[in-house]
Amino acid sequence: MTGWWHELPGAAKFRLYTRVTLQFAIALLVLVVVVTNGMDALWSALGIVIAGIAAILALHAQPEFATDAVSHRWALPTAIALLGGVWVAYAVITRLAVSESVAEQARMAGSYTAIVAVFSVVSFLPRHKWWVVAGIGLATGLVFASSLSKGLIAALVGSLAGAFAVGTTLLTVWGLRVVEELERARVVETELQVAEERLRFARDLHDVVGRGFSAIAVKSELAAVLSRAGDAERAAAEMDEVKTLAVESMGQMRQLVRGYRGIDLRAEVAGARSLLAAVGCRLVVEGDAARVPARYHEVSAWVVREGTTNIVEHSAATSAVLSLGDAGMSLRNNCPRGTSGERSGLRGLAERLAATGATLEVNASSDAFELEIHWEKK
Repeated sequence: MTGWWHELPGAAKFRLYTRVTLQFAIALLVLVVVVTNGMDALWSALGIVIAGIAAILALHAQPEFATDAVSHRWALPTAIALLGGVWVAYAVITRLAVSESVAEQARMAGSYTAIVAVFSVVSFLPRHKWWVVAGIGLATGLVFASSLSKGLIAALVGSLAGAFAVGTTLLTVWGLRVVEELERARVVETELQVAEERLRFARDLHDVVGRGFSAIAVKSELAAVLSRAGDAERAAAEMDEVKTLAVESMGQMRQLVRGYRGIDLRAEVAGARSLLAAVGCRLVVEGDAARVPARYHEVSAWVVREGTTNIVEHSAATSAVLSLGDAGMSLRNNCPRGTSGERSGLRGLAERLAATGATLEVNASSDAFELEIHWEKK
């Protein structure tokens, strides 16, 4: 259950919490009505319990509260049939009752059924919900009241109570939609940041290296033409320039890649905290970047970047801990999603660490995922 809960997105958690809260409110109302009114007749208490169960079932079937793809098409018609059946049964009992106490119990149970029906079914109608509320209030008042004047008063009170229930539910649904929009905007923002960084790198690569490669292509073609024409000296000179351009382009590419990797460890830690906060994960940093030996600063920054990307893409983490020390570092997060598998990013990270004499250990379980790096103290 813990793993299932952590894997749910934030919006789905809020929908589930809201639905369970409303269902609990219905159950509590059933208990209060049954206990406080001291129901002596089992039939009356049983009807109220059935109406409460039907209302809980109706809330469970509402699409606004769905957290999975499981279909519950049968649930809502069943709930409506139960609520309508209970209401009609108590209406008949009220009209046929020879005892005023029996009629009073039937009136109260029927009114309760109408209220929970408005709360759990009518509030979620796509259209004409206010007319339906007014109709239910009028029908309940006229059917269950002992006189016309009392019925009109009861209809007015019932309609106002129903309108309040509908308004409350509409505000709840609006809150759910706001949370969903925020969740969607956060995901889009993260994707845009990644796309923007890729575009920046592609643009820089084109600007810095593209011109050098174009010059190499032109000079190589010229050298080939000169060689065919028998001008070996000029062809050799052009090939020397091609070699120089190739070396310069390689140097520019290395500088570009180093800048893309971000070799400043402190900047990477700050960036990781910002990115993880954007996806709802709190990063706790233990230790300080100053404790990391200077020769491992660059590879440590790469560990932070790759580990942060791994958390964003392969977990539903709510918390992560980054530990920095003079003998190694680690990055641990909760709520991993799936198995670690053979991720190319981690494989490349292990190769980079091996080149510096450091080692990478991956500790994965259903509850946590950890990257642990060790290096020699010097």
